[in-house]
Amino acid sequence: MARKKSKIDWAEANEACEALGPEMDSLVRETVTRMAEKWTLWTLAVLAENGEPMRFSRVMEQVEGVSQKSLTKTLRQLERDGLVTRAVFAEVPPRVEYAVTELGLEMLEQVHPLWLWAVENLERFRVAQAKFDGR
Repeated sequence: MARKKSKIDWAEANEACEALGPEMDSLVRETVTRMAEKWTLWTLAVLAENGEPMRFSRVMEQVEGVSQKSLTKTLRQLERDGLVTRAVFAEVPPRVEYAVTELGLEMLEQVHPLWLWAVENLERFRVAQAKFDGR
């Protein structure tokens, strides 16, 4: 089977990474790894789709299957990375709201085509997995 020619300029990509230096290269790798973590994109997408700040409990309702501990960890990391804001209101009981930032929206715009590609190729994945599992 002939391979499709890649549209990726690997020389350009490698040059950009090599120009970073060890500390910045490490930060890029950490950031990309976090984007691929189980709850990161789903949580960010829920906040972006809602379009306005959300309370923790509302986010948890929409990110089905996430535990309170995992959602807390995910939101803290998203906030640390500048992808989400956290606002605390001095009320009784205290109210905390989360919202996606411009940087978070920009990231989702980059990931969206990948998400659609995965959906469009589900049957190909299913066939490949069945073939592998049948060995």
